[in-house]
Amino acid sequence: MQRKGAGFVLAVMLGLLAGLTMLPGSARAWWNDEWTLRKQLTIDTGATGAGITDPVGTSPVLIRLHSGNFQFERAKQDGADIRFVAEDDTTPLKYHVEKFDSLMGEAFVWVSVPDVKPGAQARLWLYYANPNAAGAEEAKATFDPDTLLVYHFTENGLPVRDYTTWNNTAETAGVTADGSMIGRGLRLDGQTPVTLPASASLAVANGAALTWSAWVKADADQPKALIYSRRDGVAGLDIGMDNGVAFVELRNGFGLQRMTAPAALAAGTWHHIAVTADGTRLRLFVDGLPQVEIAGALAAMNTPALLGADAAPAPAPVIAPEPAPAIDGAAEAAAPVAEIAAPALPVYTGFAGEIDELQIAKIARPAGFIRLAALGQGGDSAKLLSLSMDEETTTWLTGHFAVIVKSVTLDAWVVIGILAVMAVISWVVVAGKMSYVGRQQRANSRFLEAYDRIAGDFSVLEAGKADDAGTMGGHLSRADLRLVRHSALYRVFNAGLHEIHRRFAGAKPGARWLKAESIAAIRASLDATQVRELQKLNRQIVVLTIAISGGPFLGLLGTVVGVMITFAAIAASGDVNVNAIAPGIAAALLATVAGLAVAIPALFAYNYLNSRIKDASADIQVFVDEFITRLAEFYAWSPETRVDDTLAAE
Repeated sequence: MQRKGAGFVLAVMLGLLAGLTMLPGSARAWWNDEWTLRKQLTIDTGATGAGITDPVGTSPVLIRLHSGNFQFERAKQDGADIRFVAEDDTTPLKYHVEKFDSLMGEAFVWVSVPDVKPGAQARLWLYYANPNAAGAEEAKATFDPDTLLVYHFTENGLPVRDYTTWNNTAETAGVTADGSMIGRGLRLDGQTPVTLPASASLAVANGAALTWSAWVKADADQPKALIYSRRDGVAGLDIGMDNGVAFVELRNGFGLQRMTAPAALAAGTWHHIAVTADGTRLRLFVDGLPQVEIAGALAAMNTPALLGADAAPAPAPVIAPEPAPAIDGAAEAAAPVAEIAAPALPVYTGFAGEIDELQIAKIARPAGFIRLAALGQGGDSAKLLSLSMDEETTTWLTGHFAVIVKSVTLDAWVVIGILAVMAVISWVVVAGKMSYVGRQQRANSRFLEAYDRIAGDFSVLEAGKADDAGTMGGHLSRADLRLVRHSALYRVFNAGLHEIHRRFAGAKPGARWLKAESIAAIRASLDATQVRELQKLNRQIVVLTIAISGGPFLGLLGTVVGVMITFAAIAASGDVNVNAIAPGIAAALLATVAGLAVAIPALFAYNYLNSRIKDASADIQVFVDEFITRLAEFYAWSPETRVDDTLAAE
């Protein structure tokens, strides 16, 4: 059983070795082998990255792809084959594509990254390059249920689409602008606003929580320019820029409260503005950093909101009626007409510039969430997000190995073909010899079990009948006999038994002793049979020695010839650069790899088989010695057994 287990282990090792020599790629786990390319994405909120210390949580992260970090020519034209998988390389992540332009080499993809930790690193995988893949993006699942509205402003001439599950599509269309902060954006001229719906999901209750954020770029400094405005009676929320200074105005039953950022923002530049309300205070963030806060709470609002205009213009002045004429017709001095002014309200203008990536949530997002959005979506995204080099699946038809195979010259193919034939022949020999040696080992064990039962009394074999001899005096069944016939020991035993029967064939009944010369002759016959059995064991082993010694030399020959041809071609063309040399040299070295792939398995198999054959040879030698010894003991001459010289078997 030990030999059988060792043979199985060796066979497994040989298979693994052969497989490893044929696999050119990485042994890392792969989410799905149908995708041939992947890259690792690292979101770093630690000190070496974005430096975010506040809680973040699950967040949509913008992945910017361009020709420098993504092979658009390997992906499907519409990006339908891209997939995002969590760090465990098992769990697919929700995502959707805002823009995918393979011709221009630009793409914007939003991925929902679960539970982003502050001061840590989160990793995920981007898979692509599967021509048979169908699109799997889920825009509504990319944003959590607390996100009420997300506008990418990719529509042109159509109402602005909401990408969340709440379907808060705008009531009016806007003018899109190419080349905004993230793909397309919304162009506002200060006159034509975009109206947000007065939906149930966007309704605000007294003291409700809220987060509003957007990317904003002003064309020029404007006084009291409203970016976002929502009014409902005495309630209201205005967000705008006053000569470059971001401000927020809160209206409720207690009047109007205003907070402004401490510094102005330069016109013509993009900035991320966010406002949070948690029921007790409002906070203003610029570029992900908190600027100012005021105590206050939102009042109930259930009206449409506007982008780029005031949602409630100031009322017109009220004119008093003219006085009545005098009763007696006497002329009286006419009283001046009085103009009753409306309550003093700020005078606003519509915002002129661009806005992009508007998001509204029904909770107050933590500061870390807003900081991650500002960095991840802005020009400093490299601090937060990094993309590794592409990894490729280990297939014969793709990757670096395909480049090497395509560069192999005809002479190298000839050598590789010869080596392939040698490899197949050597593997066939190994399989055959392992089967032969293993079968003989089992047969020897079964034979020795029967032999031990008759070794002390050879008289059971003296009948001379073929059937009795074949079954060892009835100690082997017909089924055992089919196995035992594969035993070298059984064949040696039969040769000795044949010699015994031949010598007693002419003797008188009762003769039971052999001369020393007869025993020596039987020993010579057994030695001859032993030699023939050893020849069978060693037959075809020379094929393995040829593979071991000849394989590397043939591979080296192919490599040398390939290198010579490569340099000759370079000399003829005059083009000396690494791109011209590397493929030819790599292809030439493939011949050496093929030679080693033939020699290494053959070497292991040869050493293993050689050990097994030596053991089998020793078993035969020991059996011959024991058989002759017991034969001499059983048929030895003694006065009791000798009647006269004629009884002795010749």
